[in-house]
Amino acid sequence: MIVDSHCHCDMLDLERLGMDLTEVMATAKAAGVERILTIGVDLEHARRVIAIAEQFDGVYASVGLHPSETVAQEPEETDFMPLASHPKVVAIGEMGLDYYYNESGLEHQQLRFRRQIRLAHQVRKPIIIHTRDAKEDTLTIMREEKAAEVGGVMHCFTEDYAMAKQAMDLGFYISFSGIVTFKNAKNVQEVAKKVPLEKMLIETDAPYLTPVPLRGKPNQPAHVKCVAEYLAELKQVPLAEVCRVTSDNACRLFSF
Repeated sequence: MIVDSHCHCDMLDLERLGMDLTEVMATAKAAGVERILTIGVDLEHARRVIAIAEQFDGVYASVGLHPSETVAQEPEETDFMPLASHPKVVAIGEMGLDYYYNESGLEHQQLRFRRQIRLAHQVRKPIIIHTRDAKEDTLTIMREEKAAEVGGVMHCFTEDYAMAKQAMDLGFYISFSGIVTFKNAKNVQEVAKKVPLEKMLIETDAPYLTPVPLRGKPNQPAHVKCVAEYLAELKQVPLAEVCRVTSDNACRLFSF
């Protein structure tokens, strides 16, 4: 079994890519992908990913508000609560901090991040964290909001090992996407070598970040196997072990 621990609803709402949802699910299953977590980035997306999760066995959803997502009106925790309590919603997020393009509004991102961790405490579900160029503030907020009590994953990790180690010390998993297969991603590869399999998840982040050797094609959940294959070679362990351990980790974290 393989788990794609992070796939965006845009991937599973495939009309714009000319791909059929049922066919994508069948292709994933044929590749051994038996669990897929679809990610909401705002309230509307959350409703869509829940509908998809209801439609397919083995598909689950998260609900949250991405740090870079622009909304007409900032939702309250109470707006997310009915969705977060849905039986097929297994996590809150993706949430976090992204300072790459942002030189202003950082306090707004930080407040949004804190509020979603508090929601996770209320519904007792783990969190999915997006962090980019915001190492210190991300870790500070995780500690101040007691994120260790709900647990979660640092998704599509591209920061340094020092941050990965601090996140793991808080009980978080580190997830690797197709980026780890890129020729110029030496820093991510070095981190992946050091992160123990027991603390690792794998993902596509589809429709983005298609892994080598499929660059140029739309990403989809079946392609998470390429990530597993690359990590097996990088860490010099059997592919079956990468698939088994990362899947067990995901099933344990998300209770599916």
